[in-house]
Amino acid sequence: MEISLQVAQDLVSKAIEKATIEFNAPICVAVCDKYGFLIAFGRMDGAPVRSIELSQGKAYTAARMGVDTDAFLERLHRENVPASYFCDQRLTGLPGGTVLKDAAGNMVGGAGISGLKPQEDLAIANMMAKRIKDI
Repeated sequence: MEISLQVAQDLVSKAIEKATIEFNAPICVAVCDKYGFLIAFGRMDGAPVRSIELSQGKAYTAARMGVDTDAFLERLHRENVPASYFCDQRLTGLPGGTVLKDAAGNMVGGAGISGLKPQEDLAIANMMAKRIKDI
């Protein structure tokens, strides 16, 4: 399965809805394919400008590295290497990026959230990961 534009836009929409209802705060949200290329993006009114690139970087990292960004950060600490070790300036270990898998467990992309506290970004990203399995 590949993530269609329609599915990616649905995920963005649901992420914005969750940020509004549960956190009453603006976010940026990005969905990319399994290669890390952006499919859909949303920036809520009032979301921090820095969150534009951060959300996209989180989605990119999850897809390219095949792990959630918090797990990537743990790996960097465990192996005592900087992210620059991977020769890719777009990689980030900031929490809020998650791998997207289809119902069969195949990695199909990445999602990234930025604008809230790390655990809140992660909660929204995890919701997106659960939702795509039902599509």
